[in-house]
Amino acid sequence: MQPSLIDALAAWTATQLSLRGEVFSSWQPLSGDAGFRRYFRLEKLPYLAVYAPPASENSLLFCSIARFLRQQGLAVPEIIGADFAQGFLLVSDLGDELYAAHLTEDRVDGLYGEAIQTLLQLQQTKPAQDLLAQYDAATLRREMELFPQWFIGELLQYSLNDDEQQLIAQCFSYLEQAVAKQPKVVVHRDFHSRNLIYRQTQQGRLLPPGLIDFQDALIGPASYDLVSLLKDCYVDWPKSQVRSFALAYYQQAQQQGIWPRLREGEFIQGFDLMGLQRHIKVLGIFA
Repeated sequence: MQPSLIDALAAWTATQLSLRGEVFSSWQPLSGDAGFRRYFRLEKLPYLAVYAPPASENSLLFCSIARFLRQQGLAVPEIIGADFAQGFLLVSDLGDELYAAHLTEDRVDGLYGEAIQTLLQLQQTKPAQDLLAQYDAATLRREMELFPQWFIGELLQYSLNDDEQQLIAQCFSYLEQAVAKQPKVVVHRDFHSRNLIYRQTQQGRLLPPGLIDFQDALIGPASYDLVSLLKDCYVDWPKSQVRSFALAYYQQAQQQGIWPRLREGEFIQGFDLMGLQRHIKVLGIFA
């Protein structure tokens, strides 16, 4: 990020808070996510200044989703100010303690329990019809097509023959059809340990996690975010434990009317197939 842009963001932020610019002489740049946004933590103030390049980031949609989720009682950053033309945002700071740093064997039950309650709350929200796009078969296919292009072709330098291309296409079609049968809910799309903020009261009581990086949310298959949480690329748990967490979620989701009544094996099969789609996508993206 160019120094002139940083200076402009600092001056704009100072104006938003009616403070002098020198307040930001020692603000802290934070490591970014997979997008092009850049974050700065304000010294001794509970805010983050954000530069989101207008050419690549839809800040209007981000702010609209953030406001909607806050109205539903979910812990997401509050939008304090926005200049969409320049790509400047000022948001409340949820902190920098990620779930990933706290997921130990003795704490995972409590942390995932809170995360699952937050997920159930998210899945029961009803956004305006034009707020979120559909996570449809075409979107799922575009995500998976990154795998043969970038992982197989570019990273492995392997050329697929006709039979292999047909086999992959059949696999993709099978996955699309399988996940299309699932209930449609609000999907965060990156509901994992590095996008959940650890929160607790001053007395040490665990609070529902804060949510960040939700700007790519869509309406899509109900197991997607559960897969992101339990089949996290950054965390590995025994298969039996993952199954136990998944079924604990399903029992509550079924009681709350999010899922129809299924046999446990049917639900787990759909969960696993959704996991396959997501990890095919992830291999392509990171390759």
